[in-house]
Amino acid sequence: MSTYIPGLQGVVAVQTNKSKVDGQAGELVIAGFKLEEIASRATFEEMVYLLWFDRLPTASELHAFTQSLAELRALPDATLALLKASASPTLDLMDALRMATGTLGLDAPAGDADEWLAKRLLATFPTIVAAAWRLANGKDPIAPDPSLGHAANYLYMLEGKAPSAARVRGLETYLNTVIDHGSNASTFTARVIMSTGTDFVSAIVGAIGALKGPLHGGAPGPALDMVFEIGQAENAEGVLRKKLDAGELLMGFGHRVYKVRDPRADVLSKAAHEFYEADGDMALYNLVQDVEQTAIRLLEEYKPGRNLQTNVEFYTALLLHGLDFPIPLFTPTFAVSRVGGWLAHCFEQRAEGRIIRPQSEYTGVDDRKWVPVEKR
Repeated sequence: MSTYIPGLQGVVAVQTNKSKVDGQAGELVIAGFKLEEIASRATFEEMVYLLWFDRLPTASELHAFTQSLAELRALPDATLALLKASASPTLDLMDALRMATGTLGLDAPAGDADEWLAKRLLATFPTIVAAAWRLANGKDPIAPDPSLGHAANYLYMLEGKAPSAARVRGLETYLNTVIDHGSNASTFTARVIMSTGTDFVSAIVGAIGALKGPLHGGAPGPALDMVFEIGQAENAEGVLRKKLDAGELLMGFGHRVYKVRDPRADVLSKAAHEFYEADGDMALYNLVQDVEQTAIRLLEEYKPGRNLQTNVEFYTALLLHGLDFPIPLFTPTFAVSRVGGWLAHCFEQRAEGRIIRPQSEYTGVDDRKWVPVEKR
């Protein structure tokens, strides 16, 4: 007899070489590399290549891979028409991304189109998000620039100007940091769908739907709202104590998996420091540091033994804010990165060739008898 475990907590349902999450040690390994070893050094294209092919590319392989992605960035006419028809200031960008993604396989080549579809999906996610954002704000979409790398082109399509090197590196480090994270809800969703033998577009649309849920996609914005509410370092303890006394959660602290500090927070803290020092407001960065230290101290006081540490959302909010990303772009930008990981898992699941079909435990009644409708 199988045992029902809510949320599949602790159940191993997938074997993968894509990433290893060690919540007790606070360690994240991406295809053999500790996150802190690679996130701030690799281009996003290198990170994707590593996950898809289980090795870093040579210079010529990287050039060819980068060019092949650049050639697929432009949106099909049907996709752009859909985005224009649905454009609205009230449309959730994740809904726009989900709808548009569903059209990306319409012109797929005949035969084995897996790699082509994977590249099309990866290449066009930034184009879709940037176009949807600009249309929602009454602006025309900006065509992708094939001479720019993946991260730089995303910034260009959002802003309409060539980004600084510091902005590109800041965004690229963020994209590399969140590209994969074990068997999370959206990745597992993609694998379940892929296990049925369906196409990559269907699996990625499902993953987008899972990521949209607030219990998975998270809400980095409120973490920064808390910092702005505090305003000055000397206000931190008073504001945070008031929240804790009221039973409120401190946004950006604690994680279901990590029982120590989230390693992604360390990588993004360093990336934020480098970006703000080169091209930002160091006063805000310093305030965030003060708030973080005060929050960790008070959480240990109020919730002793819980070891509630900084998670990825805290420094995600700071870094994306520094890059001038408004809050509605936070989760879609996460998807721009995570689609690379989703697709890596789709390749892996396709190779496994086995449908994911768990059991269920019936909790209803037995022995009901049929009663004709006129006698009920």
